[in-house]
Amino acid sequence: MKKRFGLLGEKLGHSFSPLIHGYLGDYEYNLYEVSPSDLDTFMTKRDFDGINVTIPYKQAVIPYCAYLSDEAANIGSVNTIIKDDNGLLHGYNTDHYGFCVMLEKGYIRSARKKALVLGDGGSARTVRTALADLGAREIVTISRRGENNYNNIEHHYDADIIVNTTPVGMYPGNGSCALSLTGFTYLSGVADLIYNPSRTKLLLEAERLDIPCIGGLTMLVSQAEMASRLFTCGSARPELVKKITDEILRKTLNIALIGMPGCGKTTVGRMLAEKTHRVFADIDELIEVAAGKSIPRIFAEDGEEAFRGLETRILSDETKKSGLVIATGGGVVTRPENLDLLRQNSLVIYLERDLSELIAEGRPLSIKDGVKKLADERLNLYKSWSDYTVPVQANPDLTSGKIMEVLML
Repeated sequence: MKKRFGLLGEKLGHSFSPLIHGYLGDYEYNLYEVSPSDLDTFMTKRDFDGINVTIPYKQAVIPYCAYLSDEAANIGSVNTIIKDDNGLLHGYNTDHYGFCVMLEKGYIRSARKKALVLGDGGSARTVRTALADLGAREIVTISRRGENNYNNIEHHYDADIIVNTTPVGMYPGNGSCALSLTGFTYLSGVADLIYNPSRTKLLLEAERLDIPCIGGLTMLVSQAEMASRLFTCGSARPELVKKITDEILRKTLNIALIGMPGCGKTTVGRMLAEKTHRVFADIDELIEVAAGKSIPRIFAEDGEEAFRGLETRILSDETKKSGLVIATGGGVVTRPENLDLLRQNSLVIYLERDLSELIAEGRPLSIKDGVKKLADERLNLYKSWSDYTVPVQANPDLTSGKIMEVLML
């Protein structure tokens, strides 16, 4: 009989843990969504062999543990529990290990550095302890109401590292950020414990400033790998962390197609979605549904600015999701704010097609301004916004196949 493990939390609908543990071990792994009023019953019944613990229960489970590891006791937070042969619960903190791996993989060095930790919850306790163990010179906690807060953040513009432990910017609240990096002139690393979306607004800003940065997926997978060792009494398998992380990104990141009007984004995207068993989202089609009229009518009756505003709103809704194929409109690159929307959770593919092959019919700006004028305005944007450029092949089947080859799908 397989042992029963799982994840304890209050709301777990978007957890990657079952997927990760599916790679790590041959055991049953369930999601245990438990309300605060039912926590005592769940922990007393102990109908499991081991569990991971996430918010809001990392401190609440401690009284049920007969034994705490040194890390768990020092931090005051438990995220992994093992039930021994006598039914006693042993509490561990594998987040400490996962965070250290995260910094290493992100090329962020904390020794003799000043670190700002955003947030003062259970995850912040783990991060502060790990930073101290790694030799940070100074660790400052920034909270909403503490002595050091977001209203006097300028006092800490000399920080070398920023770590976000808050849920600000996490799905479905994409696009939010606890602070701006403007003013931090010495930053050498930014880490965000959020892993959905893949790139939070904080990380996107760090990327633009060429500051080494990393999201929370590596920490999530690393702590799970250590938890799996505790579950199975196994040995370390650090090589699995990158393999699993890459596999999760391949499965969950959207594939967003950009390119000139008439280059084939919708046709190629629909075929790509079918081949990869993903949901297909066509932004222009969704705009027409939302507006209740065709795109030529939107341009004629409401104007281009109204269309662009609706396009950004629809794009924001769709790019929050995971695992889609998204066909964008040709003018999506004309609004700078759309760049972060695309890059937060997507691999962006520029479909490059010879201008002489583009179809202008039904495309208001291609008819009004001409393909050459649009190309002069947009081609450099398509290239700079994209992760990969894929030339359009002889037919959509070949083009979608080329995209799959490039993305190793």
